[in-house]
Amino acid sequence: MMRFVFVTFAALAFLAQLAFAQLAVTPLSVKTDEASHKFTVEIADTPEAITQGLMFRESLAPDAGMLFDFGEVRAASMWMKNTLIPLDMLFIDADGQVIAIARNTVPGSLRSLGPGVPVRAVLEIGGGRAKALGITPGDTVQHPIFGNVGG
Repeated sequence: MMRFVFVTFAALAFLAQLAFAQLAVTPLSVKTDEASHKFTVEIADTPEAITQGLMFRESLAPDAGMLFDFGEVRAASMWMKNTLIPLDMLFIDADGQVIAIARNTVPGSLRSLGPGVPVRAVLEIGGGRAKALGITPGDTVQHPIFGNVGG
């Protein structure tokens, strides 16, 4: 019986990882006063993907991230439960403007992080990247969900 329970649990864990490995991946740019910084981001746009986020990831490439698309402007509260690496969280309005940044968030923390105003999306990138690239509130995230990408 224990063997059956273990095999079932392992299969479910594998399927859950496989499901999250299927997230869409798209390019994204952050325009600062000085430069345009390109990232490749996974899109978390379902309740399950938003809840999972970057949990259990052991690393994140410097030009990678995850864009949490809420589909509408709403209150956003993020945490670092089961997140193993520090992250910078960019809170973004409907037009793509960065309105707040939570920098170098603490892995595993259950502290609620949010800008205190409704947002359309949150971009998570590696901890310290926003400072290293000079990304600040007022900069613009360019991605199709904001309708600000030429095409």
